[in-house]
Amino acid sequence: MTVDQQQPTFLENVLAWLHKGYPEGVPPTDYYPLLALLKRSLSEDEVVQAAQSVLRSADLDAPVTEEQVRDAVRMVIEKEPNPEELNQVAARLASVGWPLEAH
Repeated sequence: MTVDQQQPTFLENVLAWLHKGYPEGVPPTDYYPLLALLKRSLSEDEVVQAAQSVLRSADLDAPVTEEQVRDAVRMVIEKEPNPEELNQVAARLASVGWPLEAH
């Protein structure tokens, strides 16, 4: 297999699922549940990269910085969103192929 034929990495798949699940960008109500779900499957650096990628595509007044994403990840670690919020975001991502079990 050549470099050009390599399978996408898990992070690349996550980014594809996020862009499919949120083609118009992530609504603010989904930020924390989304970060909580990402944190179950990715490292903190990968969560930051994924969140920045999706939030960049959102129609925001100002770009989200890496430090803002890291702060949000820390907040999620300290207090998880409620189950309804997590289920809503998980269902949206599952509809575009997100694997529900952690990796």
